[in-house]
Amino acid sequence: MFKNKLGKVRSGWIILLALVATTIAQSLLMVPGMVIPVMLQFVSEPNSFNGNVEEIMETSPWFILFTQGIGLVGGITILFLLWKFVNKKRISEMGFKRFSPDFITGLGLGAVSIVFIFLILLFTQNIEMANSFASPDFSAYTLSYLLFFILVGFSEELTFRGYIMTTLADNGNSKTVVYIVSSLIFGVAHLLNPNVAVLGIINIFLVGLLFAYMYDKTKSLWMPIGYHITWNYFQGNVFGFPVSGTTPHGLYGIDVSMGNNWLTGGSFGLEGGLLATLMIVLGFVVTNLYTKKRVM
Repeated sequence: MFKNKLGKVRSGWIILLALVATTIAQSLLMVPGMVIPVMLQFVSEPNSFNGNVEEIMETSPWFILFTQGIGLVGGITILFLLWKFVNKKRISEMGFKRFSPDFITGLGLGAVSIVFIFLILLFTQNIEMANSFASPDFSAYTLSYLLFFILVGFSEELTFRGYIMTTLADNGNSKTVVYIVSSLIFGVAHLLNPNVAVLGIINIFLVGLLFAYMYDKTKSLWMPIGYHITWNYFQGNVFGFPVSGTTPHGLYGIDVSMGNNWLTGGSFGLEGGLLATLMIVLGFVVTNLYTKKRVM
């Protein structure tokens, strides 16, 4: 039950341990950051205090960064410890090697993908802008969420690609199984996101496959980490779309109410639309051309 034919602990148990341990660590470490702003509001505004933690946190971008950030860093730390003492491997064997220019390529591809989707929606009148290109709305959210999405990019790629894919491969699973299982787990991890949509989860599964492909072709996590960061940040904090259903704080405000939800993704955000599907498919093509050219 616990071991395979090679006498190794089955990859499923190792992955389950990692997911449970990192989730517990993140949850526990986030508690102080959630309690502090609630207590501050209770002391400073006792008459208007309603006890809604999510609402209070939403008005405090730096507390959001502190709360989520310390949880993500704690989760990454637990992941590294499990990799060393359970998997008994070096961090570099997870694909987290010295810095690579692939990171810059990934940043560019993620940003360009979202820019293209935004422009298509704008020119087809599926969205309206609340403020002009010349009047971006810079705020504390602009910087705090950049740092937050950097941490998310590192955390999720180390977990779903670095740890899970390598653990599956080390236990003799085929490349097909490695790709599909890691991407399914990635999709399932987003099922509890607000305003979850079927196409949104399918696209998250597909982008998980794309990240797996980038990781496999480059033998490094740098390209998917870069793509992941700007894919999220440009959605939510540049163009003001929800990111996988979460509340956006963009430089530009957009209205999707008059648009086609199959294109805009509706309240789930761009990941719930067919244009995201198209860009993900094109991402495979670009990654293939990029890695072929690099080899040549």
